[in-house]
Amino acid sequence: MAGHSQFKNIMHRKGRQDKMKSKLFGKLAREITVSAKLGLPDPAMNPRLRAAMLAARAENMPKDNIDRAIKKAVGGDAETYDEIRYEGYGPGGVAVVVEVLTDNRNRTAGEVRAAFTKSGGNLAETGAVSFMFDHVGVVEFDAKVASDDAMLEAAVDAGADDVVAGENGHEIYTAQDALRDVAKALEAKFGEPRKAALVWKPQNTIAVNDEQGEKLFKLIETLNEHDDVQNVYANFEVSDALMAKLGA
Repeated sequence: MAGHSQFKNIMHRKGRQDKMKSKLFGKLAREITVSAKLGLPDPAMNPRLRAAMLAARAENMPKDNIDRAIKKAVGGDAETYDEIRYEGYGPGGVAVVVEVLTDNRNRTAGEVRAAFTKSGGNLAETGAVSFMFDHVGVVEFDAKVASDDAMLEAAVDAGADDVVAGENGHEIYTAQDALRDVAKALEAKFGEPRKAALVWKPQNTIAVNDEQGEKLFKLIETLNEHDDVQNVYANFEVSDALMAKLGA
C-alpha cells in the first residue's frame, strides 16, 4: 500500500480528521472557488468543480459552505490563488509531491522547504521526482457498493485502466482524459463515488524502516496541516508493526 494511503488510514484510526475539520473545510472551499473561477460554476459542465464538490460531500461539508464557495467565485470577490507543485525527498530517499493553492508564493515555498528540512529531507526542483509517479484519474467507491469482480467488470466496460480493491474500498484508475467518462459510467451503475479526481500515483514504492517511516508520517502530517497544501503524495510503504503503533 502506498504511503499516502497508509497515512489516511492512520489518521482515520486516530480520529484526527475531526480535529482538522475546520482546516479541511477551508481547503475544500478554496478548491471549489478556484475550480468555479477557472471554469463554469456548473458541476455538470466543469469536471474539476464536480470533483471538488464530491470531495467536500465525502467529508460531510455543509451544503451552505459549498454554495458559498461557488458564489464567491461567481461574484468576482474571490482571492487569486496560484497552483504550484513542489517536489522533494523525504527520509529514506522517498519521493514526495505536494500540491498547493497559495496567495503568497514566497511564504509557502519557505514553509514547505522548512518542513522538508526539519524532517531530514530536502526540497528539489520541479520535475525532480514527479517522473516516478503517473498523473492519472481515480474514482473511489466504498467496498460495500459492489463485489470486487462486479467492480472490475464495470470498470473495464467503462474504459478504466486498473482497479485496486481492498477493505477500504475500490480505487479505479483511468487516463486523465478518460476520468470524466469513466466516472459518469460508474456513477450510473453504483451511485455517486466518494472521490473522482486527478492524483499522482507512485509507479513503485520504497520500503522504509520504522524510524524513517515515523519521520515520513510526521513530514506528511506537517505538510497536510499547512493551510495552502491541498494534497501530498509519496512513494513509500511501511511495516504493519509501525502502522499498528502509529494507529494506536
